[in-house]
This record gives sequence, C-alpha cells and structure tokens, in this order.
Amino acid sequence: MAGSVNKVIIIGNLGRDPEIRSLNNGDRVASLRIATSETWRDKASGERKEKTEWHSVVVFNEHIVKTCENYLKKGSTVYVEGSLQTRKWTDQQGVEKYSTEIVLQKFGGVLTMLGGKGDSQGEAREPSGRSDHAPQYDLSDDIPF
Repeated sequence: MAGSVNKVIIIGNLGRDPEIRSLNNGDRVASLRIATSETWRDKASGERKEKTEWHSVVVFNEHIVKTCENYLKKGSTVYVEGSLQTRKWTDQQGVEKYSTEIVLQKFGGVLTMLGGKGDSQGEAREPSGRSDHAPQYDLSDDIPF
C-alpha cells in the first residue's frame, strides 16, 4: 500500500529503570517499560476509574541509549516517538510467541525527557546547584566605557 504510515507517539512514565544490554555486534540497546493511563468518571456510579496500558519500547539509537542510561529512572516522564514492530520468538518450552514493541531505530526515533519544576530528570546542574544557564555578572566591576 503506497502512502502508509507506521508511527506511534506516547507520553508516559517508566515503570522500572531502563535495561541496557549489548548485542553480539557491540551495539547497545535500551529496553523501557512505559505506562500510559487514562481516567474517567463512571456515569452510573460517579466513581472515578483509571486504566493503565503498558508499552514495551526498544531503543537502537546509541545517543538515545546513552540518555536512557544516564538520565532516566523508574517514574521518569518521557515523550516517545517511534514505530510499531511485532517480532516472533520461541520460549523455553518451544512455544511460538509474539511481542509488539515501539521501536526507535538508529535513525528516526525520538525520546524527550519531560518533567515538572523540581524534577531533576536529565538536568545538567552547575556546581552551585543553579539550573538556569544565564551568565553571572559581577555588577560591582567598573564599566569599561
């Protein structure tokens, strides 16, 4: 089919720390488990309900793998953009199984760390603890003009 699109975008929270492993060729891969949730109020009872969906994400992009390894942890909020892939594998009992995953290939995948104020996800902090990157000026210096 010409003109088809395989693109997935989710925003969710990591259910566990990223798992980093190396392939036989030396490339590194990150595996993430991300939860997305929706809430609603039941019309009949007025009770608040919630449904959580779990997504498996596999990252093959080395730069994104480094970000996952260095900055992400359980509970981190992330924006992920990739494609759906289903793979077939055989378990230890010889039963064929299928897994559908969101895949971020070496080119074309996106992972953005999200978080609220005070959330230290991926923020590079200066030794003073300041996170704003505005230059610091000593206003008591003489002005040279």
